[in-house]
Amino acid sequence: MADPKGFLTTPRENAPSRPVFLRLQDWREVYDEFGNERVAKQAGRCMDCGIPFCHQGCPLGNLVPEWNTLVWRDDWRAAAERLHATNNFPEFTGTLCPAPCEAACVLGINQDPVSIKRVEISIVDRAWDEGWITPVRPVARTGKTVAVIGSGPAGLAAAQQLTRAGHDVEVLERADAIGGLLRYGIPEFKMEKSRLDRRLEQMRAEGTVFRTNVNAGVDVTAAELRSSYDAVVLAGGATAWRDLPIPGRGLTGVYQAMEYLPLANKVAAGLLDRSPIDAAGKHVVVIGGGDTGADCVGTAHRQGAASVTQLEIMPKPPSSRPESTPWPTYPMLYRVSSAHEEGGERVYSVSTTEFVGEGHVRALRLTDVRAEGGRFVPVPGTEREIPADLVTLAMGFVGPEKSALLGDLGVDLDDRGNVARGADFQTSVPGVFTAGDMGRGQSLIVWAIAEGRAAAAGVDAYLTGRRVLPRPIAPTDRPLV
Repeated sequence: MADPKGFLTTPRENAPSRPVFLRLQDWREVYDEFGNERVAKQAGRCMDCGIPFCHQGCPLGNLVPEWNTLVWRDDWRAAAERLHATNNFPEFTGTLCPAPCEAACVLGINQDPVSIKRVEISIVDRAWDEGWITPVRPVARTGKTVAVIGSGPAGLAAAQQLTRAGHDVEVLERADAIGGLLRYGIPEFKMEKSRLDRRLEQMRAEGTVFRTNVNAGVDVTAAELRSSYDAVVLAGGATAWRDLPIPGRGLTGVYQAMEYLPLANKVAAGLLDRSPIDAAGKHVVVIGGGDTGADCVGTAHRQGAASVTQLEIMPKPPSSRPESTPWPTYPMLYRVSSAHEEGGERVYSVSTTEFVGEGHVRALRLTDVRAEGGRFVPVPGTEREIPADLVTLAMGFVGPEKSALLGDLGVDLDDRGNVARGADFQTSVPGVFTAGDMGRGQSLIVWAIAEGRAAAAGVDAYLTGRRVLPRPIAPTDRPLV
């Protein structure tokens, strides 16, 4: 354990945010430096809890108590090694994961949990600064070839594991840059793309080959994939977005979040001077109360929106852990993200019934709703309109796109429309595997990385008959509920 009295003497702290008026002028990450001494004190709050439930909260099985202890003892290099023992990309989870490990922290039963994410990102940032993170090249080549379709966190994790195991791995990405949602879905203010780029350079040095602007199933047919590679990993994500087919849906100014956010990311990266979908001076409405919706809120603020309103059909969550999600499950709580700190209004228990306008949207027609019999019914007398010049739909995703690739490969789908797979992450087609949201459905980044690592173990066993790669989860594993 770390400091024997740390959890008694040290209150929980997290990194402070940069002032709102400053951070709205750029796309940089919102958090200021925390300092290694303060991080060590936070790590020292990790108690000798006997059974570290943070391991159960995290699908990667991150060795949280071990690297907390090492940080408290000022052995940062060893902490970085223990961190990377279970996680290929701790800078991704350290910035983007909602931290189910913290929700499962034993200290969190009656106190504030350990600041696990802050310790995690501090370790990996220092490891990069000190030059401790270097390419891990395979000691021998197997002569086997693998195609990984999709370069999000699941695809990248699978590719790195398989490359290090000695296989010749090519990652095929249909976009013009590698990273999937990490590149064009996650705004720069949540994770600067320099974090992604330096990890990709490490992977290139290890031997992974990246090919962009390749739409698998079209530019490279399913038959060509099967004949050119010994194994294929499908990691294209759950990119089929949920729509809102109500009157006025065809009006200009109503967009999916994943039509809006990538363009803003290209502006932040200097690839565009101005986004074709820009919130400057507009009344912006975001439909959907999750993380993607918050990303749209923060982006609209930085583009200079006149107002920002976020709508959610669910009721406002409680501010403290409800009985329905007891420890160590991940609780449904009212959370304020950095984007919400920056302004705007959040409206709960409301449904949009019509997009109003002539050619271009000018307003939304809303009604309050209440839960009744497992569905939401309108509350009479609550109909109203709110101004809207730009609307983004951030209502989640319903599974993988039913593309030519899946059809031509002939893989089976499960009853939710995801790619079905067996215990080793292999689909119904021998030699074709799947990892991440394409098989699991929309999930968290930490689950995507765990899926990529586990699927890589299945691929390696299929190609070589050995079982040497770690397999943190099974396809049927689910979060603590």
